[in-house]
Amino acid sequence: MTDMLNRILAIVEKAIYVIVFIALLNFSNPPLLDTYQRVRVYTRQAEFDYVSWTINAAITKLQQGSVNIPQSLGRAEQKQITSLYLSATQNIFELENTITQIYSDPAIADKEIYSQDLRDKLKTTQARYTQLAPLAEAVLQQQIAQLLAQQDLTTWGQPIPSVLYHSASTPNALIISARDHIEQIASVSLDPDLTVDQKVDIENQVDGGMDVSSLIVGTGGIGVYPTMVMRTTNLPWLLNTIAHEWTHNYLTLHPLGALYTATPELRTMNETTASIVGDEIGLLALKEYYPELNAASSSSSNLIALPIFYLPSASPLNVEFDFRAEMHETRVRADDLLARGEIETAEKYMEFRRQVFWDNGYQIRKLNQAYFAFHGAYADVPGGAAGEDPVGPAVRALREQSASLADFLTTISWMTSFEQLQEAVNR
Repeated sequence: MTDMLNRILAIVEKAIYVIVFIALLNFSNPPLLDTYQRVRVYTRQAEFDYVSWTINAAITKLQQGSVNIPQSLGRAEQKQITSLYLSATQNIFELENTITQIYSDPAIADKEIYSQDLRDKLKTTQARYTQLAPLAEAVLQQQIAQLLAQQDLTTWGQPIPSVLYHSASTPNALIISARDHIEQIASVSLDPDLTVDQKVDIENQVDGGMDVSSLIVGTGGIGVYPTMVMRTTNLPWLLNTIAHEWTHNYLTLHPLGALYTATPELRTMNETTASIVGDEIGLLALKEYYPELNAASSSSSNLIALPIFYLPSASPLNVEFDFRAEMHETRVRADDLLARGEIETAEKYMEFRRQVFWDNGYQIRKLNQAYFAFHGAYADVPGGAAGEDPVGPAVRALREQSASLADFLTTISWMTSFEQLQEAVNR
């Protein structure tokens, strides 16, 4: 009887998987707006192929399921698998970096011979990573799913959709904002391997051809299905991001997610909601499964709570420099200048402030309207790039007023406008 029930549940899960896969595959492709099509004149040759990636990732996940990757491992075994996986990832990063340095060193004549041992070791480590990745992904998926169930974020005992993620080189995102005000009016996903020169060239072409503000940013996760999550050795961030991207998949099956691109306010509501859920579930996962990391993460919680693209490229030179407060001040001042119609003055000011951040150890390549249009949507923590935008505080207020995380997510998922959120908060 138990076997029969398990088979029925497996069939239902696969059916749900196919439905969600189709829905999210369509969702992952931005609507064919005029601005979007105009941008693609400059980006067609460098665009990321979501269709191929999603199909390949879906096949990989189905294969993992077909070989019955064990889901009943004890805590010790789960932790060991995760540790080995993160260790292999770290070794790959270090070897790739060392090899890159060898090939960049003009003093090394025969770079191929000099790096042979390292390249052999990298090949072996990558093979080990390939073996560990399916197990580690299954473990982390199961842990997040169990915590979602504990928070009553399930239907018939199962998260809908199922928690599925796959590590990958996540695409870059070309963000387009108007120049006279801060608003994301288009976004195009690009090849993850673009060089800095290629990014700058695309940005210059788009800015010159369309009179807009553009910026190519890296992404840490993408809410296709299975979700795409950047390879990392930062376990707290990884747990947060798995839950964050699952939340996007959940919302896509509800009005709030379906209307993600309808207005800037709805986009911020989506991203802030996903960040809140990701932060809470990620912290619960640390406490439940990796308590030895929880104390360490608590001391740097302000950093861990931020999206990956906020993390500085180098250690801050001035430990007293408050990144969020300074970025908040910059956004507020830029908004004020733009509201007065002083576009060029605002752009000069943002460039001046970028140099201030750079001097304090935050290697921001470009600080402009597009930067704020992108980063400002992640408003789960006060201050920062959102400036005085009221959407983030309203989402946070709803969470504070909600009896539980499930109550919060269920309530906001059915909203179709910022006005509805304001009404709910002001009751």
